[in-house]
Amino acid sequence: MESNGPVESALPSVGARVLAVAAIVLAGTCGGLIGWKVTDLQASGGSFAPFLGGLFGAVFAAGGVGIVAVLVLRAMGEWHTILETGDPTAPRTRRS
Repeated sequence: MESNGPVESALPSVGARVLAVAAIVLAGTCGGLIGWKVTDLQASGGSFAPFLGGLFGAVFAAGGVGIVAVLVLRAMGEWHTILETGDPTAPRTRRS
């Protein structure tokens, strides 16, 4: 099996991945703070519920933004493939 040169990486740029991770961390932090405060306002003193509300809010927000980030990074990869090849069907066809 012959190699026609280096294999092109399907990974998005480092900058795009760093921004995606930063968005996920920021969303998790904000979701955790919102979940903690909403639960803290409703719970009685000395309860463990605000911690659980904050944890749930952080996981929920980070998970949602994580899904969107993955979809955006995949779309960026397909878009760059289309721009490089000039063929709109290129991301769907298998390269040999």
